[in-house]
Amino acid sequence: MHRNSPQIHHPVPQRPVQVPVMQSPPPPSHSSDPYDNPYGAPSYANMGGHQQQHHPQPGQNAGGGYPQQFTTFGQGANFFSDPMAAQMGFNVARAAMSGGTDFAEKNMNRYLSSLKPFFAVTNTYVLRKLSILLNPWRHAPWSRQSTSRSSSSRPGESETIYLPPREDLNAPDMYIPLMSFVTYILLSSLLYGLSGTFHPELLGYTASSAMGSVVFELVVLKLGCYLLSIGNSQLLDCMAYSGYKFVGVIVTILAKACLGAGWLSRGIFVYAYAANAFFLLRSLKYVLLPEENDAGYAGQRQMRKRRTWFLFGYAYVVQLVFMVTLTSGVGKKA
Repeated sequence: MHRNSPQIHHPVPQRPVQVPVMQSPPPPSHSSDPYDNPYGAPSYANMGGHQQQHHPQPGQNAGGGYPQQFTTFGQGANFFSDPMAAQMGFNVARAAMSGGTDFAEKNMNRYLSSLKPFFAVTNTYVLRKLSILLNPWRHAPWSRQSTSRSSSSRPGESETIYLPPREDLNAPDMYIPLMSFVTYILLSSLLYGLSGTFHPELLGYTASSAMGSVVFELVVLKLGCYLLSIGNSQLLDCMAYSGYKFVGVIVTILAKACLGAGWLSRGIFVYAYAANAFFLLRSLKYVLLPEENDAGYAGQRQMRKRRTWFLFGYAYVVQLVFMVTLTSGVGKKA
């Protein structure tokens, strides 16, 4: 016999339950395009009747907008929409470009003005200079001629300058070295073509080897002038004297092409080398061995002796190495 279980009674609330009143969402904006405001959250009230939860993207705040730095960028992008600001920017850019152009023209004019006297030559000068390069034994005098003029940097004072090549036969020029350099490249290419071994790379190889020899020779010359405290050696003068050896190199190459690699062509090479060395020895004497009033002191005599040996080594040893290098192997068959 089972006992009856007591009945379970649910608790009766003692206070009335207040049901919260649901409010409808706010009405959508007047614009039907949800992408009108790119910095706010789009409304999806009219799209399918379902509301979607908006998740803020990285860089956005909870309200859907972007931080202040992004909004200010959009405002700064309208800088050139202001006519006055745009005109100010154009004026600044024009002033900067004008200043750069003036600076470039000033430097270019300065370089061109320093190179211009080296090309002030005449036909008579070129012919007489070539005759001296090939037969310097009886030429005299070797000293350069100078003149006085009013100084442009110091008004009221005079300065001494050397005469240009067209007025002084002993003045160095750039015309003959430059034309000899180009002729050496073209002549070497012609001989390679006649021997059947020409290819376009030989032009660059010949030009680079010739230019390398000139650069290395200038480095040796300027280094010697620095170590021997020779302060009156100009770079353009040294470059001009360095390029005169191409005249003897061209004569040697033509002799080898016409006479073959025999004793006669070797004798012509020895003559061209000796003529170039003697020419440099006599011309550079007034550059590397300037006259000094106190040359009687023992220290000055020792320094002059060192400069003389350096001049002799440059004119004979250095020139021999480069002339042999430039004339060997030109136009040979593979």
